[in-house]
Amino acid sequence: MDAAAEAAAAAERAGHQRMVERWGRSAVEWQGWLARSPVGVDLIHWWFDEVELTALVGEERYVERLGELLSQAAARDIAAMGLGCTRRVDRACRFAEICSQDPVVPPGEKLASYRYGGIPGACSSFIDCWSKREIDVTFADGDNHRSVLLFRDHPAEARLWVDGVRVGEGQWLDKGGFWVDERFFTIRIEGPKDHPEQGLGPMGSQLYNIVSLLIHDAERGTTRILVPEDTENWTDPVLAVRDGMGWVYPTREDRAAGGAPDRIFPIDEQEAD
Repeated sequence: MDAAAEAAAAAERAGHQRMVERWGRSAVEWQGWLARSPVGVDLIHWWFDEVELTALVGEERYVERLGELLSQAAARDIAAMGLGCTRRVDRACRFAEICSQDPVVPPGEKLASYRYGGIPGACSSFIDCWSKREIDVTFADGDNHRSVLLFRDHPAEARLWVDGVRVGEGQWLDKGGFWVDERFFTIRIEGPKDHPEQGLGPMGSQLYNIVSLLIHDAERGTTRILVPEDTENWTDPVLAVRDGMGWVYPTREDRAAGGAPDRIFPIDEQEAD
């Protein structure tokens, strides 16, 4: 190898080492994808420079911008952050060489909504198990919809976006929600304080015992909040959709057992003001 080639190789090694030191090895493994994704680069920059950027713009603006970027990012951008994913919530993706590839979608079909790596296009859900932001991102309907939750250690501090729009502002939010029929994002929120069964929730619960249910219709961009009556003991309410009707069960166990729902309502009916 001549001197020029040796110098070029040394410069390349030094550049790679600087990237590893600056962004971490997991992000560098996504270099090929990030070179094609301006939003991904913005997200990585905002995520890794959290301390400096928070000092510059303040905590609330940092959180708002992080939510905005996560709402714009592709699944591969979020994987490059080093979060846990559908395959393993407790560690960064270890299949960047596969997951960074473009997915192949047959004509007339959609990208698979549930994806488990390693798979081209990356997984379909991501969890942050280590930082104080406690990020939870889930894609739905072939990545046409997504929920972005920043729990931030307390239901009162949690922030939720669905398809880039803030949802549930002013509510105490549970740590995580669920997509139903790839259209409705549901999440438990603080229930009525005067409910006769209200009290402390079970060990590990983020909310009190009786909770309400927030349902966001991603197709219509509308949100409804269902609050339990005194006779409805909603400790873990869930939504099912059948034949154009929404069925709300007080617990997952009741739904699984085929019990009667507490509420049935036309799912496309607008709530009265």
